[in-house]
Amino acid sequence: MIAAMPVQERRLSLFLSLAVLCCGLLLWQYATHPTVSHSPYGIPEGNAEYQRLMGRDAATAHASGFPTPAEFVRSAMDELRAPLRDNGPGDRGIGWQLGASLLRVAVGYGLAVLVAVPLGFAFGLHPVLQRAFNPFVQILRPISPLAWMPVALYTIRNAEGCGIFVIFICSLWPILLNTSFGVTTIRREWLNVARTLEVRWPQRLGLVLLPAAAPAIVTGMRIGLGVAWLAIVAAEMLVGSSGIGYFVWNQWNNLSLSNVILAILLIGATGMLLDSVLALVQRSVRYAE
Repeated sequence: MIAAMPVQERRLSLFLSLAVLCCGLLLWQYATHPTVSHSPYGIPEGNAEYQRLMGRDAATAHASGFPTPAEFVRSAMDELRAPLRDNGPGDRGIGWQLGASLLRVAVGYGLAVLVAVPLGFAFGLHPVLQRAFNPFVQILRPISPLAWMPVALYTIRNAEGCGIFVIFICSLWPILLNTSFGVTTIRREWLNVARTLEVRWPQRLGLVLLPAAAPAIVTGMRIGLGVAWLAIVAAEMLVGSSGIGYFVWNQWNNLSLSNVILAILLIGATGMLLDSVLALVQRSVRYAE
């Protein structure tokens, strides 16, 4: 068991987190703070006639184009007033887009779990199968999920199916390899006892193999979910007509940097929430030998 963090250390960690956040906001404000334009001809700053000739309001300072923290907050509040609106493909709220991405991830990731866990058990229980298929797994595993997009587009011919396929293929390998590793490292004494007691195969699977390999399986599921969430955003930028990745690209085309930043923060927060859920599951299946 890992000892609980003392109260003093928790407070120090919270203080450091808040300090880093404040420093980041201050740097953001400093980098985007409007500056008065300078004339290359020695005209005094703030000269009203010069500013009008340059097409600017004399009372308006020159900004960098990147939103300040205050401008970002105002824009984010406007966008979050109706996050679930659906006024057509070009006007959907950020909550609606996030839900579309989560649905794709749920389908593709669920299919990957259904395929990878049984295959991992087969590889772990039968070393011959593992040695036979390991070269193919090692060749396919490092391939970028986006490299599969042309093949998926040509064969599936459907943007929705392509997104689900990318999720499936990128989350399959971590779950498969970790499941196989977990089954391989099960203590042989436990299997021998089950065999001696003539425990039937379904009971042996549910009472010995699955609980013993559960920590490794959930670790693979946690890694696979993180990779899947990364991949769906990139895939939706390329071929999506909906989803949070499509929202980011669409807002960039509209030069709405505030909404782009909002979507980036929402992607990170959602990924952290999904990882936290599986972290809880991971802690619940741990056991002491």
